[in-house]
Amino acid sequence: MRLRGKTAIITGASSGIGEAAARRFAREGANVILSGRRVNLLDGLAEDIRANGRLAEYIAGDVTNPEHFPALTELALATTGRLDIAFNNAGIMGEETPVEDMSAENWMSVISTNLTSAFYAAKSQIPALKSQSGGSLIFTSSFVGHAIGLPGMGAYAASKAGLIGLVQVLAVELGASGIRVNALLPGGTRTGMLASGAEAAIASLHALKRMADPEEIASAALFLASDESRFMTGSAMTVDGGNSITKS
Repeated sequence: MRLRGKTAIITGASSGIGEAAARRFAREGANVILSGRRVNLLDGLAEDIRANGRLAEYIAGDVTNPEHFPALTELALATTGRLDIAFNNAGIMGEETPVEDMSAENWMSVISTNLTSAFYAAKSQIPALKSQSGGSLIFTSSFVGHAIGLPGMGAYAASKAGLIGLVQVLAVELGASGIRVNALLPGGTRTGMLASGAEAAIASLHALKRMADPEEIASAALFLASDESRFMTGSAMTVDGGNSITKS
């Protein structure tokens, strides 16, 4: 019960890594405030968590909406009186196309969803974390744009690299307040974003020659959320099955 009595916001919780993290955090004692686009999936997830004795509330919405994160924070405070953890996980891949052929609409959509939303999240969550004299902010970044570049992923790489820069600045700004800020960099993970028939090819890019289950990435997020990582801040923690070091 490493998160007993704590309250965590988790975005992108409808499925994949976010859903797995919500279930894992709740099993470890956290009350969870969930965000995603698909109401039916959020509702089912919240019901499952409540059935196991933890509080779970949700707001369906779009992380590019500046009002979405204040609403999540207000819900956390209204229902539990606190905010200790925020796992800002929602993101998109966007179109895979060379930069010279990329539409401005795709660029703006990816940057807004993956990076600007992190600014909205931090603005909303920091005051609540300060009121608890500390906590953990986690942002899902990627080894793409950090360790390697992949063709057709210019917007995605830029957004995820930008997240790491934001994490580093936030860590310095908030360390004296007891707030830790870290980036989680997953490898290929079996989620709804995985293209049909692509698993074998993607798995081969990893040193472990397989993809991650969402629960494995959720375990890494739990580490960053818990006191087990209490001396970690400003880190880009790679959990990629050796993808970023594999050349064959």
